[in-house]
Amino acid sequence: MDSSSRSGGENRHRPSGAPDARREAPIGPGAAAMSSTPIGPEAMDPAAMDPAAMGSAGLPEAPIGGIPPPGVPAPPAGWRERLLARIIDGAPFVVLHWILSFLFYAAFAPEGGDQVRDPRVLPGLFAGLIAFGAYTLYDYALHRRSGRTLGKKVMGIRVVPCGAAPEPGGLLKRAVLYPGVLLTVGIPVLNLPAAVFGFLMGLSILLDGPLLRGFHDRVAGTLVVKDLG
Repeated sequence: MDSSSRSGGENRHRPSGAPDARREAPIGPGAAAMSSTPIGPEAMDPAAMDPAAMGSAGLPEAPIGGIPPPGVPAPPAGWRERLLARIIDGAPFVVLHWILSFLFYAAFAPEGGDQVRDPRVLPGLFAGLIAFGAYTLYDYALHRRSGRTLGKKVMGIRVVPCGAAPEPGGLLKRAVLYPGVLLTVGIPVLNLPAAVFGFLMGLSILLDGPLLRGFHDRVAGTLVVKDLG
């Protein structure tokens, strides 16, 4: 029987649709490499299969946070750390403002008058100027000396220049914008716009992206980072 007959007989006994092993088998020097290449779940990187690294769509999560600009020694601080640092720093001055307001209302109100509802602005104005003026000086002096206030020290963050060349007078501008805006608390015409301005300044931190630079940071040329020292 010739080779064509044998080939025809083998083809008749092979089921329809079954691949021909002689045609599918790799031939040549690359055959060993192709056959040793893992195929299937075991071929995937185990780190890529970690559930903690997977997003909601089953894809690896992109890293959160941005790369600090040149000259910045540490990653940007989170907004929660910055908020808690502001609360720690501002709380004593708010208490001082309440105490001074009470004392000034008692001093300025007429005898026998309603001290709580005294319509004059001088008690609130004086209390705000003293308490939040002290807060502004505190913020500027400590940031200039060490880059961190008491609140930032507790939260492990600090203010640094954003880039190689710091903005001239940047820390003073930063302190005047906030907490300096609180100086208007006792002025009826200005306190509401100032409150809106302060809110928008805090909102600008959240909207800035990975570096979380608020409006006062951009004006001052500063950035708040984690204190790794």
